[in-house]
Amino acid sequence: MIAAIKPAGSNTRGLLAYLYGPGDHDEHLDPHIVAGFAMLGMPDPGRDENATLTELARYLDEPVRLRNGEFGKPVTDRVWHCPVRAAPEDRYLSDTEWGEIAQRIVQAAGIAPAGDDLACRWIAVRHADDHIHILATTVREDGRRPKLHGSGLRVGDGCREIEMDYGLRQLKKGDGTGSRRPTQAEMHKAERLGWVQPSPAWLQDRIRASIPHVTSAEEFIAYLQAGGVEVQVRRGPSGDLLGYAAGRPGDLNEAGEQIYHPGSKISPDLSLPKIKARLESSRPEEHPTARRNRPSTPWHQATDALDTLHTDLADDSHAQAHITALGELLEATAQKAPAPLRAELQVASKAFARAQRSQIRAEDRAAHALRSAARDIVHTATGPDGSALAALVAALVWATIVARRWHEAKNHAHQADAARQAIQHLQTAADHALAPTLTELTARPPRDQARRVLASDVRAAVPDHAERILADPAWPALATVLADAEAHGHQPHQLLREATAQRELTTARQPARVLITRIQHTGRNPAPNRHAEAARRRSTLAASVRVRQTHDGQLPSAATTSTEQQRRQRR
Repeated sequence: MIAAIKPAGSNTRGLLAYLYGPGDHDEHLDPHIVAGFAMLGMPDPGRDENATLTELARYLDEPVRLRNGEFGKPVTDRVWHCPVRAAPEDRYLSDTEWGEIAQRIVQAAGIAPAGDDLACRWIAVRHADDHIHILATTVREDGRRPKLHGSGLRVGDGCREIEMDYGLRQLKKGDGTGSRRPTQAEMHKAERLGWVQPSPAWLQDRIRASIPHVTSAEEFIAYLQAGGVEVQVRRGPSGDLLGYAAGRPGDLNEAGEQIYHPGSKISPDLSLPKIKARLESSRPEEHPTARRNRPSTPWHQATDALDTLHTDLADDSHAQAHITALGELLEATAQKAPAPLRAELQVASKAFARAQRSQIRAEDRAAHALRSAARDIVHTATGPDGSALAALVAALVWATIVARRWHEAKNHAHQADAARQAIQHLQTAADHALAPTLTELTARPPRDQARRVLASDVRAAVPDHAERILADPAWPALATVLADAEAHGHQPHQLLREATAQRELTTARQPARVLITRIQHTGRNPAPNRHAEAARRRSTLAASVRVRQTHDGQLPSAATTSTEQQRRQRR
């Protein structure tokens, strides 16, 4: 059950005309009052042919007129309006039940507290099977104004109790971090203009898409404007940026003026202070395209950054920062991924947006590596090769699973559900990303004898999951990956142990596929050379001895140096 409190109005008669009228989009059938502050003597134009809307409006507005007659400043924001709608799958509710529900909602809101004979005047009008409209005038019988601060959260909590008591679909309790739902007017306007999304949702998508591309608030504003978003900024006397509001081109009010939405109203985490905190925590020392001699591509670096996510969630503020940055990395990956995967990744990124924010304050600097990876990806000029993309998407699946578990442990129901939705789309994308690699690997399997030896390595390295791995249809491809790694000097059992340490396999749908992406990612580096490593350690030790001797005033003589060189040659 959803109760959506509307912005305060000033025209009681006008709202009644809508409630008792035919309806602009939904057909209104048999409008009538099911509950009110005083049912006896109340005019109901839906049941009494002699009652009029004007008479009912005057009846509700009486305390307002009395207050406005006594005080100099009139009350204009006096009309409280709250539609209450049941879920489509809920059972039919009688007028009596809707009346009881309306009574509980006005009590929760503070419109008419229980036992308060001097509360506001209100009515609940039903004109459809699945919803009612509650209308109240917000001046009490004693002339005071009701205390409505926080009424939205209280009404939401009341709806959760109503759902349990009446056996209705149970929604998750809100935490004040959700995005504002579009109003009916915004939805109808989008439909009328042929827009797929209402303006706030359209703006939210474009604001989130811009964040990985910029490093400062000024760049952020410029990027939005360059992308066709109308932006209105607020600056201090010094010229510093203090706030912004965004508008969709063509979204005009009745006077033909551009409509703007403050960032914090579009979504709580898109206010300018919060965006600035995220940008300043990951400002690079140099532009990503200017970096040289990187040991791996941005796609590999992003996978490396995700590998440490599960170890960074012990501190709540760090965990929240990493989960927020994970959303930015998802968005960056969706923007730069090949076309066949882009749509699925974009849906996953959009779903995960709700999981990015909670009431826990983020320590944004803790997520520097993830944000830098996101920025590197959006600035890279080349796309990923198949194995790099498959490894990154597989790592995103695991990171999102980790984020979902953290939200579940913190009882963040909406965030955990959003992460769960994102996982479904990411798993589909991971399957598509790995498909070409599987085809190539399966086409060149190792010899039977080599495969049997590799199967023994699997049983020795991953005994708890060995049979699932060997029964996986992707096992022949995994055997090829292990054989390739062995040919490059790696030890298959060691790679298997490392891969399972990075990503547990209990929740993996297809463990062999998970291991393929993990081993291809880690196995791309040269195998460690034990002789070279021993020589490096001897060289480091000798250098340390020379430094110590120099510090003590005992410089090695030429003869000593020559003897040492001869000893090394004999070795």
